[in-house]
Amino acid sequence: MCSKRRITGEAENLVADFFPKKLLELDSFLKEPILNVADLKEIHSEINVKVPDPIILNNSHDGVDVQNSRKRKMEDGLEDDNCQDGPKVFAMPGGMIKSNGQLVDLIERVKPEIRTLIEKCNTVKMWVQLLIPRIEDGNNFGLFCLSEETVAELRTVEGEAASYLDQISRYYITRAKLVSKITKYPHVEDYQRTVTEIDEKEYISLKIIVSELRNQYVTLHDMILKNIEKIKRPRSSNNEALY
Repeated sequence: MCSKRRITGEAENLVADFFPKKLLELDSFLKEPILNVADLKEIHSEINVKVPDPIILNNSHDGVDVQNSRKRKMEDGLEDDNCQDGPKVFAMPGGMIKSNGQLVDLIERVKPEIRTLIEKCNTVKMWVQLLIPRIEDGNNFGLFCLSEETVAELRTVEGEAASYLDQISRYYITRAKLVSKITKYPHVEDYQRTVTEIDEKEYISLKIIVSELRNQYVTLHDMILKNIEKIKRPRSSNNEALY
C-alpha cells in the first residue's frame, strides 16, 4: 500500500505540475538560437583529411615499386604491414577526427529530455494501471476502456521516445562509416558532401524531436486532465452515473 500511495502521489504531481512546466521549458528550448540556425552551413564541421599525392605505378616486375610504396605508407604512419598479431590500424596524421561538436552538444541536451519523458510516462502508466477497475456485470466497461486507452497512449509515447534514442545512435554510426570512407578515399568529394548532408539532417531531426517531446507533454496532460476524476475514482464516478 505504501508503494501504491507513493506512485499515486508522484503521478498526480507529474500530471498537475511537472507536465505543464516541462512543456513550457521545451517550448522555450525551441526558441533558443541553437535550434533556430538560419543557414545550416553554420552547423557544418570540417573534416581535415589530407589528400595524398598520386602514386604512379609502372609495369616493373621486380617488386621494388611495391616495396617502396609500402615503405612510404609506414613512414607516413598510415599502415604497418609487419604487425601480424592483430588487425591493421590506420593512424591519421592530424590525430583523431572529431565529431560535429555543435551537434554533439545539442544531442547531449536533448537526450536527458527523452529519458525524462520515458521515465515519467512509465510512472503515470503504472498509476493508471493500478486504478483500472474490474469489469463487474458490465457496469465498469466504459471506464475500463478509458483507462486502457490512456495506458495505450502512454505506451505509444514511451515507444516513440525510445525510437528517438535509436535515431541518435544511428546518426553516429552512419557518420562514422562515412568518415571512415573519407579517410580511405580522401579524393572522393561526394563522401565529404554526404557527411555534411547527414549533419544537416540530424540537426533538423533534433529540432523535430524537441518539438515532438513538447507536443507529447501537451497531449498527455490534456488527455489525463480531462478524465482525471474518472481515472482516479472510476467506481464512484460510475455509480453516480447510474442515478
